[in-house]
Amino acid sequence: MTSEEIPVSRVEWKGAVRIIRSAFPPIDLFEDIADPADWPLLISAEQKTNPRVMASLGNLDLVPVERRVGGNGASYLMAPFTHVSTDRPSRFTDGTFGVLYAGNAFETALFETIHHHERFMTRTAEEPGWTSQFREIVLSVDADLHDLRGPERHGHLALDPDTHKASQELAKSLKGAGSDGVVYPSVRHPGGECVGLFYPDCASAPVQGRHLDYHWDGERVDLVRDSGSGEVFRVVDVG
Repeated sequence: MTSEEIPVSRVEWKGAVRIIRSAFPPIDLFEDIADPADWPLLISAEQKTNPRVMASLGNLDLVPVERRVGGNGASYLMAPFTHVSTDRPSRFTDGTFGVLYAGNAFETALFETIHHHERFMTRTAEEPGWTSQFREIVLSVDADLHDLRGPERHGHLALDPDTHKASQELAKSLKGAGSDGVVYPSVRHPGGECVGLFYPDCASAPVQGRHLDYHWDGERVDLVRDSGSGEVFRVVDVG
């Protein structure tokens, strides 16, 4: 199935979930100044006294002015698009442009992030123990997205669990043709659904939820702890 043959569906999710590393704090500029049109002048002024400001903001030029968002929680929507690197590719980008990923439910987002965290821990041969903290972001999705769900798209190369080559090529083609993103069945959580959004204004109303710790047993993430309540949950493989 080519990109031209993929249907477009309206996706409206309240309570979608994105889980991110807590190492990345909100960016004050996005939070405090609601009008993105003011950002370039403010950045220019700030750089005169703080040349490191761009390191925290990332590359703002990667987001078209008309698609930038500001106000409460804007950092959670903007950061995936301003902080990109070819050293950090993912399913629907080779790292040259940003994608905001979210699941339609907490469990879906959890299993998606656990998979990628396990790959990192294995690659770096980390010792067993409680590892980096994560934070849950609850948000709304409202966009017309290219739809990879449905039995007729089962087995699409973009959903390959082992390689992202076809999905990255598809995403580049779709984005170049004006797509806002994709909605697809979760590869890591059967029954779950995910979105990969190409622009920050496809989502809204992000609110920080739980703080989470993942426990690495040397081979896999076997436990997840809600660091607020202290509750610990065992991770059961659902693949």
